[in-house]
Amino acid sequence: MCESCEGSRLGRREFMALNSALGASVLMSGAPVAAASEAGPAMQPLGKQRPRVLVAFLYPPADVVNEGQMEDSWAPNHWFTWPGNQFEPEAQQQKFTAKIREMGQSLGIDLEFAPGAIYQQAKVDEFIAHAKQTGPDAVLIVNFWNTLSKAAYQMATESAPTAIVYHSVGSNHQLPPESLRKAEGLYYIHSIENFAEIERGLRAVRAKKMLAQSRMLRVSGRVDSLGQSHESTLGVEIVAVPADELNALFDAIHPDDALRQQAMEFKKQATGVTDVTDEYFVDAMRAHRAVQQIVERYGADAITIECLMLKHRKPCISFALHNGNLFPCGCENHVDPTLTLMLGRWLLDRAGFQHNPEFDTSENLYFGAHCTCAPKLHGPQGPSNAFAVRPFFHQLPKTPALDVQWTPGEPVMVAKYLTGKDTLTCWTGTVIDSPASPPTGGCATRVLMSIDGAADVCDIYAGPHPVLYCGDRGDARCFKAFAKMYRLTLIGNV
Repeated sequence: MCESCEGSRLGRREFMALNSALGASVLMSGAPVAAASEAGPAMQPLGKQRPRVLVAFLYPPADVVNEGQMEDSWAPNHWFTWPGNQFEPEAQQQKFTAKIREMGQSLGIDLEFAPGAIYQQAKVDEFIAHAKQTGPDAVLIVNFWNTLSKAAYQMATESAPTAIVYHSVGSNHQLPPESLRKAEGLYYIHSIENFAEIERGLRAVRAKKMLAQSRMLRVSGRVDSLGQSHESTLGVEIVAVPADELNALFDAIHPDDALRQQAMEFKKQATGVTDVTDEYFVDAMRAHRAVQQIVERYGADAITIECLMLKHRKPCISFALHNGNLFPCGCENHVDPTLTLMLGRWLLDRAGFQHNPEFDTSENLYFGAHCTCAPKLHGPQGPSNAFAVRPFFHQLPKTPALDVQWTPGEPVMVAKYLTGKDTLTCWTGTVIDSPASPPTGGCATRVLMSIDGAADVCDIYAGPHPVLYCGDRGDARCFKAFAKMYRLTLIGNV
């Protein structure tokens, strides 16, 4: 155990369906599931509700302005303040509504649109009252009118736990409103037809909703000191289970022809195998089935295991496959990276690589290495990175781990959520290569990368086990949106 480690809906059926994909051809068969069900579920899965967002558009119709009925100081002049009388806000609302509906459908978010454009204080009050009565997870306010910024702020801060405020460039005059630009607990977007940024805010809403309905399983030899709890900020339920239970599940899985075939099919996917015998491929599949069984038994949405000293039972391959299929698995019974994997699962819809960092201080480069990297780094339907198989680096027996090859030149980001500190770190960079071992050490998968704008790469260190994701600076802004909307301190270069 590392001493520094102390301290759309995805239902259960959908999770099982994901695991049947050929990309992880060894993931599932009927026998282990039956074995788990025979033992009886220890806990029922948590129910999953879709996030719900109220949407409103702010602007006055042209006839209201022409008749001097707009509730602002320009009314006597029949004046179209910015964006002016050629902006066509009705047409813009139609376009934005269609795009936002598409996002809701893609992300699994229920949307309710306020009827008609809002421009009177009475309608602002009515919207807030409706929101308080119905309890949405967030509101999305789209403001197309300069003098309605105060209304946007009021609706954003009084209607729901958090908000996204989209304020189109040209619909404001001079500096953007300080009240919105620097507000805590909302995501202010002042941009030109930036649908991607709106989606990042909606992804943050989805992530928070799903995390608050998720259970993390901690498998440890020290259950008495862990117990059951909730992570206070994200709302994840954390349940501790004795390692002996997982070990017993593993030991009860006897290799049969089907399991051996699965192991060999997985072996064939590797570009090469170094010093790992077929016996340990079979044990890796036994570990994978045991992980699945304990996940099913406790209705878990993520798992972390005190895994380093499990000898032939180590779940390195299982964790790599599960993470690639968007079921977060964290190493070494470490909560922070497992929560980070869970967060990335919902923000980005892709796997992260929990790793330990190292630093080339001469060249100012970042190096990450660990044993559970997923080949599927771009989502379950994305391409698979090539991988070789080599032994776990630290302890006999020579159980298999994946040496995944990262793509040179690909944009990436290093993220970590810090439990109890309400802090999220995120640094963007670029892959240089996957250095061979030797000359580097570390573990089975190794990645060398540059960090954007880092004068001293060591300054990004946030402790052991950050998580590396494929993604560009736009993807990294999903973490920024989450931090802004849920009042976390964001550290990094985003």
